[in-house]
Amino acid sequence: MTLIKNIAGLACILVGGLWVLQGANIVGGSPMSGHSQWLVIGVVVTLVGFGVLYWANLKSGRPG
Repeated sequence: MTLIKNIAGLACILVGGLWVLQGANIVGGSPMSGHSQWLVIGVVVTLVGFGVLYWANLKSGRPG
């Protein structure tokens, strides 16, 4: 289950990072490029991804 959470977190970070770059008009060639709303959405999705990674890798106090 931790593997699935880690993959989901990394996917959010990668997709969110791409949206940040498109929103900042660094990556062009998309209808999303240059629209600041995608910059904000990308930052939020990236932060969610980091949160998922943090949550997935917390030690629960249980051995093992």
